[in-house]
Amino acid sequence: MIKVVFADDHEMVRIGVSSYLSNQPDIEVVGEASDGGEAVDLVLDLRPDVILMDLVMKEMDGIEATKRIIAQWPEAKIIIVTSFLDDEKVYPALESGATSYMLKTSKASEIANAVRATFNGEMVLEPEVTGKMMTKMRRGNARPPHEELTNREREILLLMTEGKTNQEIADELIIALKTVKTHVSNILDKLEVQDRTQAVIYAFKNSLVK
Repeated sequence: MIKVVFADDHEMVRIGVSSYLSNQPDIEVVGEASDGGEAVDLVLDLRPDVILMDLVMKEMDGIEATKRIIAQWPEAKIIIVTSFLDDEKVYPALESGATSYMLKTSKASEIANAVRATFNGEMVLEPEVTGKMMTKMRRGNARPPHEELTNREREILLLMTEGKTNQEIADELIIALKTVKTHVSNILDKLEVQDRTQAVIYAFKNSLVK
């Protein structure tokens, strides 16, 4: 029997998931917590086989709770079950020691299967999370974004840091305004920024301005 502790600050979510899991022949929900601090105490007391951990909870969030559990019990197997897929949640959650990452939009049967897989030492990640991790790994091995800039793009970026408009850049470099706009668009794409201001900030942060 796989013993599970489920931490979530939404009572109806706890009731629904716990009810389904408890009806499985090989899973038993031995405890429920409504916040991170309570989860830490419950887990360290009961030492369940698998912990289902929500991320956003009052008093103490799931990331901090996961860190504290792992610090005192490194063998703990924690599955994050959340509604969030943004980088600020995914990476810290996995770096804190969580084994698996599931979404609350998952079917109850998928969460049950994740419990079984995690119990058996496997890592279960939502496809979107796997994609994010692969992208992060690729970026980690890639050259800095600004190294993808051409000489002309670097030249235009430096003029942007001087506060020059597209028209002023076109006049100074004696090129068409449309050409400048194309270069600026390429610069934003390559630096992975949203606008000119972010591009200028990037240039200063990465010492591209002499």
